[in-house]
Amino acid sequence: MLKGIVPILRMFDENKAKEFYLDYLGFQLDWEHRFEPDMPLYMQISRDTIIIHLSEHHGDCTPGAALRVATDDVQALQQQLQLSNYKYARSGVEDTPWHSREMTVTDPFGNRIIFAQTMTE
Repeated sequence: MLKGIVPILRMFDENKAKEFYLDYLGFQLDWEHRFEPDMPLYMQISRDTIIIHLSEHHGDCTPGAALRVATDDVQALQQQLQLSNYKYARSGVEDTPWHSREMTVTDPFGNRIIFAQTMTE
């Protein structure tokens, strides 16, 4: 039985990752792991039911991934993100031909997160 999925996204800078994912997107830091103090960081973040792993380890993944995250109200999320005054992103919301309302944000490492709300016709 499959129970869910936890994507691993590549990061290169711990401070930039925390500024983007924690301060801007509103995720919480669940835990961090390093094999040694000067080794790459691996951490888990979460918001609501979404869990993401972020890794500085070279072999874990490639930057430039894309995730789709379902949301009930993408417009409200966009307004919430605008209030954070994150200076590197001002994402807008668009209605798509495939009947969704979407907002795409790109992290400092080239990974895209598409927040999508399914629209009824």
